[in-house]
Amino acid sequence: MRVRSGGVELAVRVRGGDGAPERPTLVLLHGYPDTGAVWDEIAERLAPLYRVVTYDVRGAGASTAPDDPADYGLDALMGDLAAVLDAVGGGPVHLVGHDWGSVQGWEAVTGDRLRGRIASFTSLSGPDRRHLAAWAREALRGGPRDRRALAAQAVRSAYMPVLMTPGAGEAFARLLTATYARTLRRVEGVRPRPGHPAETLASDARNGLGLYRANLGRALKDGGDGETDVPVQIIVPTRDPYGTEAMLLSARGRASRLHVRRVPAGHWSFRSRPDEIAAWIGEFVAHAEGGAETADLARARTAGEPGREFHGRLVVVTGAGSGIGRATARAFAALGARVVAADIDEAAAERTAADIGGHFYGVDVADAAAMERFADYVAEVFGVPDVVVNNAGIGLAGSLLDTAEADWERVRAVNLDGVYRGCRLFGQQMVRRGEGGHLVNVASMAAYTPSAELPAYSATKAAVLQLSECLRLDLAPFGVAVTAVCPGVIATPITRNARYVGVPAPVEGRLREAAARAFERRGYPPERVALAIVRAVRRDRAVVPVAPEARAGRALARVSPAATRGLGRLAHRMGERLRDGSP
Repeated sequence: MRVRSGGVELAVRVRGGDGAPERPTLVLLHGYPDTGAVWDEIAERLAPLYRVVTYDVRGAGASTAPDDPADYGLDALMGDLAAVLDAVGGGPVHLVGHDWGSVQGWEAVTGDRLRGRIASFTSLSGPDRRHLAAWAREALRGGPRDRRALAAQAVRSAYMPVLMTPGAGEAFARLLTATYARTLRRVEGVRPRPGHPAETLASDARNGLGLYRANLGRALKDGGDGETDVPVQIIVPTRDPYGTEAMLLSARGRASRLHVRRVPAGHWSFRSRPDEIAAWIGEFVAHAEGGAETADLARARTAGEPGREFHGRLVVVTGAGSGIGRATARAFAALGARVVAADIDEAAAERTAADIGGHFYGVDVADAAAMERFADYVAEVFGVPDVVVNNAGIGLAGSLLDTAEADWERVRAVNLDGVYRGCRLFGQQMVRRGEGGHLVNVASMAAYTPSAELPAYSATKAAVLQLSECLRLDLAPFGVAVTAVCPGVIATPITRNARYVGVPAPVEGRLREAAARAFERRGYPPERVALAIVRAVRRDRAVVPVAPEARAGRALARVSPAATRGLGRLAHRMGERLRDGSP
């Protein structure tokens, strides 16, 4: 179909809807430097249920280019979209936009020109121009974290001034034409196929420079807040090299009915993961057409509310009956997360759950079969977790020569094997779901500061640290992040519950009490570790030492391992005096 709009002709394709004109209509808008054919995988999956419309924007593919190379402003693009809607007929349509197609979609749902003609909008990898400008201004006035986010986006957008510059932009377009297919395959994991990249890529890349030159300056000048009451779904590719999550979610607070979903993919997520993206689009459209809100959509809706990135998300915490685990469960619950508090002491887990309005489960992480049942229970009752904090641990002190097989087996089974099981079982669920996730493993500063008093404990915590580093590399392609948290001297019950081997019972009691008093005098509460865990998930940190001594110990271990051993010898001599009852 050819549709006339002003001075251009647009190449329009309609799929699906045969014999059922009452089916909802979806209009898929492509970005730079693509054509409507980039949507083929999505269109094929949605056409059995909907009427699916794609078209080449002006100057791309089989559409003609305007006589004026500058005639690519959003007003002209909205005129093109209006002409297409007139041609295909029917009621309000559901827009889906990618990249510059998403920018057009935002313009359609926030302005007055197409008011009443858009039933819903799904955005992939493209912000609204006014949301972007407002977010940048707010970030400049905000704290260090906001300014870092803005700087990160500025780095990702560094290519835009090149595209806007005469001569340089044309050179960039030629380079893009030569490297586009290879870049898609290497960076995105997307294999070229008929239609993408298009045979017209060279002219599409050159003509499409008009999108940048006609619109970027306007984004910084135009007023308005870009508010909309049209239902909006933002699908955030967590590995998009061109857009940070903060920028892509700049619509929060401005779109009144906002749903947010994340996919562990790059800029062309709908080509690398078409089944997932098509299912999300179809689910959202069905709801916008009056269908029931699914549990996944409900979570996506609450995730779209300002300051509630954890609201409705599922967090599992082991060792949640006390100490760091209990504080972590409370911290995530305070941010709106659904929390499952697990502990070997089921009554303690129940008390935590009652305190935060969460759920509890009694499990010994050292029991492989019990952990299998726990993971299955969580998936069946609550769904796949978004965050899992493997925190359960026990203390064991004393010379390795005095450490019996049973003692070694127990500390390893809880501190290391429990983490392994939590990572493997819940990590498998996260990978199968395909929406990413975060595994947090609580290690210790003992992982990198040698101690004659803690050989077994330190060995397990060092293993947890290295396991986390390896697993972070292993799961990165699936969008599952892994963090190792290394607390220092934290006032928790672990000191009073720790075992001391190789000493008589009275001495063990004295050592345990002395350690507990020392930790309490240090006064560093578990709540601060919990806040560090929340920050680590927000910022996707790999290793997080918590407390000054933990940070200093890690730095010293890197700079001078011999110095860390010297400190360990000094601590050992002090421990010997304490065991002997000396002051």
